[in-house]
Amino acid sequence: MSVAAPSAVLGKSIIAGLRTDGGDGTVMAVNPATGTQLDPSFGLVSMGQLETATKAAEAAFDTFRSTSPEARAAFLERVADNIDTLGGELTERAVAETGLPAARIEGERGRTVGQLRLFASVVRQGDHVQARVDPAQPDRAPAPRLDIRQRHIGLGPVAVFGASNFPLAFSTAGGDTASALAAGCPVIVKAHNAHPGTAELVGQAITRALDESGLPAGVFSLLFGTGRKIGQALVADPRVKAVGFTGSRTGGLALMKAASERDEPIPVYAEMSSINPVFVLPGILEGDQSQLTDGFIGSMTMGSGQFCTNPGLVFVPEGTDGDRFVDSAAAALSETAGTTMLTSGISEACAAGIEGMEQAPGVSRVATGKPGGTENAPAPALFSTSAAKFADAPALQDEVFGAAGLIVRYRSTAEMVEVAAKLQGQLTATVHCTHDDGSDVQVLLPVLERKVGRILFNSWPTGVEVGHAMVHGGPFPATSDPRSTSVGSLAIHRFQRPVSYQNIPDEFLPSPIQDSNPWKLNRRVDGAVEPA
Repeated sequence: MSVAAPSAVLGKSIIAGLRTDGGDGTVMAVNPATGTQLDPSFGLVSMGQLETATKAAEAAFDTFRSTSPEARAAFLERVADNIDTLGGELTERAVAETGLPAARIEGERGRTVGQLRLFASVVRQGDHVQARVDPAQPDRAPAPRLDIRQRHIGLGPVAVFGASNFPLAFSTAGGDTASALAAGCPVIVKAHNAHPGTAELVGQAITRALDESGLPAGVFSLLFGTGRKIGQALVADPRVKAVGFTGSRTGGLALMKAASERDEPIPVYAEMSSINPVFVLPGILEGDQSQLTDGFIGSMTMGSGQFCTNPGLVFVPEGTDGDRFVDSAAAALSETAGTTMLTSGISEACAAGIEGMEQAPGVSRVATGKPGGTENAPAPALFSTSAAKFADAPALQDEVFGAAGLIVRYRSTAEMVEVAAKLQGQLTATVHCTHDDGSDVQVLLPVLERKVGRILFNSWPTGVEVGHAMVHGGPFPATSDPRSTSVGSLAIHRFQRPVSYQNIPDEFLPSPIQDSNPWKLNRRVDGAVEPA
């Protein structure tokens, strides 16, 4: 059974501005709440079509990276405006393809256009260029210094892989695309096959913005294809110079391997897996715990647990107060019901992860919610184990992508810190405490700084603010490279590299480092910051 798609969704890839039929089979979106296939079928691109996209991106690179800050910023703002203009058509298609509620999709649209506008402001302000000028010192002893200047330029065409769990904010025009475009890099997006219609609508918005801005069509392409075949080929293409990915650890590792085996290895910025440990210290457990446990269960089950910052691991002290936390959390979870997950495959993987946790030695189930009323809506689950058992079972650190959590009971601060030191890299760590827990916090914080990209106090990690100070990254396996972030303005630096210019006449220098500073950038001149 099929239903008609909105007229603008044609099931076509977009290759350098052209709506293109695929030449290697088809795929259809499926409503995960009903199992209904959604028209139209989407043609999967051939290797030749992929090469056409990468060649167009390479050809567009020099023109695009040479655009002025105002021109590039205005283009990003046009993309944001065009996505807003899609209105209800985009919301309806995304809801049908993901099973997510309309309010969630609208919120994600707001985040998507917000980060595009954030990067527009970053480009206009210009600090990402990191312009530096070391003027010549001909009289310096014992040797004169030549004039040396530096700026950052885009790496080249970037391959971006759409995420399953964020059809807008981490997909076609998501953070990886926005930051790469802001850096002056053309983008080829490999759309996620779970929400292809959503991807096509957003791809059209970007393509229209390029045309409205008078920029080369090769700056953006959107490809539909099988993940393994087209994804691997895209990363292996010599014209691609960097990769942005959000997804499973298996997928991320495969792309990292392909990138490292090229004749010219390239960086892969992959966000992969995280269980986001939460440390509940004794002081916070005194008195009423309802707000604490309700917050935990609400965060763990939000969006069926399909957030990369889902708190899947909670450390709680042994003793009466810790027992009350477990009982209260169990009671709260028992009242919850599962909601539709993004795909049947994700739902099945979640069920398998829950089953594996239940069968792990020393782990006991403390609560189960109710199954949802649609397809692919498994019941949430909560488990418990001791710190000693957890430390001896590395598999308990594997991410269960869904509404499942594990409470780890610790006997002392020393044991908690010892186990924390054995954790894999994570996106976040959260500490719930009072001032009375100060000595424990002082011991725990240095350990967490080595393990995560973001540390939170007395809140919950679901929800990632898009701003200048945010870090959405962390040590492996949370990400492939802990030195950056996939959310926030710092993300632009992933797709740039420095170039130094020595003793070059001013008329041949790029605008950011000419004597007259025509782009009016803040610059570091002879080591001192010189405002525009």
